[in-house]
Amino acid sequence: MLLESDVLFAHIKETDWLKKDADRLLSEVERGSFGTIYASRETLHELYYLSPKVGWKPQEALSKIASLTQIKNLSWPPTTTDVDLLALSLLSTYDISSIFDAYHAAACLLNDPEHIIVSTDDVYDKIKNLTRVEPKSVH
Repeated sequence: MLLESDVLFAHIKETDWLKKDADRLLSEVERGSFGTIYASRETLHELYYLSPKVGWKPQEALSKIASLTQIKNLSWPPTTTDVDLLALSLLSTYDISSIFDAYHAAACLLNDPEHIIVSTDDVYDKIKNLTRVEPKSVH
């Protein structure tokens, strides 16, 4: 299972419509309820890119985003050329508008044996061999 950036961003924000579900889910990850869970390293770039939109100064963004990398049982596999190439292929094959969404999908397909992505974003529903699960339904 790979946690998409919307879940991780909600977790580190002060308020977010998804925060309650994100916090619950990350608590379960910390306890080891799911074994090893994955996150795309491109999430770190995406969240830094989004940080000015929520008013975070660079140092605050760094602190909040870095805290995600300390969550037990959350693995951040390296971005490889295979991930890069698959992300680019997914962009064109499925007409995905966000490079970040393409990277998250590629990271899930190449790292998670079950190919499950936890996200509220329905862009993942059209990608063959990838299953999207809403954060609130993960227990």
